[in-house]
Amino acid sequence: MMQIVETIVELQQVLRRWREAGENIAFVPTMGNLHAGHISLVNAAHSKARRVVVSIFVNPTQFGPEEDYDAYPRTLEADTQQLREAKVDLLFLPTKKIMYPAGASTQIIVTGLSEHYCGASRPGHFSGVATVVAKLFNIVQPDIALFGEKDFQQLTIIRKMVGDLNIPVILQGIATVREADGLALSSRNSYLTSDQRKIAPLLYQSLCQVKARIMAGESDYATIEAECCLTLKQAGFEPDYIAICREADLQPAQANDTHLMVLAAARLGKPRLIDNIAAKATKQ
Repeated sequence: MMQIVETIVELQQVLRRWREAGENIAFVPTMGNLHAGHISLVNAAHSKARRVVVSIFVNPTQFGPEEDYDAYPRTLEADTQQLREAKVDLLFLPTKKIMYPAGASTQIIVTGLSEHYCGASRPGHFSGVATVVAKLFNIVQPDIALFGEKDFQQLTIIRKMVGDLNIPVILQGIATVREADGLALSSRNSYLTSDQRKIAPLLYQSLCQVKARIMAGESDYATIEAECCLTLKQAGFEPDYIAICREADLQPAQANDTHLMVLAAARLGKPRLIDNIAAKATKQ
């Protein structure tokens, strides 16, 4: 039976009993409005640990001035039911006051990774993400934490933070869950109109085409990126970026790099969609 706690004291009382019993703990942090992608993280967590903890907290510090924190969809009743069905052991529901007590002023900034791509379009976003994830790791102290690979820049930033700060947690990236037509599952998809929903899969299809060109030996990455942006524009997207970069550190790919990631972000009406695909470059 899933336990629900709202305070750090309650949470840590439960976690202490589990640890004393020798049970390891997997953690899935979320902002709620859950979909099948989140549940895939929970299912993977069950395979990694005896106990599974999920948090739901809509983090205000990762919302920019042009982004409406108050309008973010909150679906707690439906989320709770999904997590019960997924046999989560404990749901942590902290308030803003608990996560950011009066006078809190510490921020974590992962330099070199946070300023580009989504970080350039959403200044301060990744500082908000890194700070709240570090706080949650300190509160829960899980053995393993699971994140979706759809937010690959976010996952890379969290990995860097964990390594730099010697946080004793194993990070596990879980493959993106997609609709049958390839569209990555996202809470943002609910904002798409029916016409936009028909167009949206082109983002992933375009990434697949970029991957095919890279694997075929093309190495003029700037041209590939520009042509992909043009394809998306012609379909009705407003591309933010298409970036071919090194998988390890997300720096722009060079001719001798082999393990690459193609990152993309584009607006389609109201929603800003993000996606990525891994590609291994073929060297001549």
